[in-house]
Amino acid sequence: MNKSKLVDLVAEKRALPRKRAEAVVDLVFDMMVDALKTNDRIEVRGFGSFVVRHYDARTGRNPRSGEPIHVKAKRMPFFKVGKELKERVDSLKGPLPVDNEPDEDETLAGGSPGAPDADEADELDDDDEA
Repeated sequence: MNKSKLVDLVAEKRALPRKRAEAVVDLVFDMMVDALKTNDRIEVRGFGSFVVRHYDARTGRNPRSGEPIHVKAKRMPFFKVGKELKERVDSLKGPLPVDNEPDEDETLAGGSPGAPDADEADELDDDDEA
């Protein structure tokens, strides 16, 4: 599920106009980001918790050349699944489904399924630099 589908479900379940449902979803995500920026822990009972993990600066290796490189200290969000969610997801019986079909959004973007697009790749690079 992506953000657009989530907005559509919220609008449908609560009989809200799509714009209003989008504002609600955006507000929740913005509040979560703000909390994590200030090192607050987010806990949703039965779902899970979000915390910020701190990673010290270290010396890494370039995988191509093997040269040592300096990796700056960084903070990364981490999600720990709650017991109830874990049990509800694991309670599905039968073989695990295999999703080899790309989502419509992924095929329209022109990229390969699961591969980050150009904007996501830039964000990933920015995270390494921060």
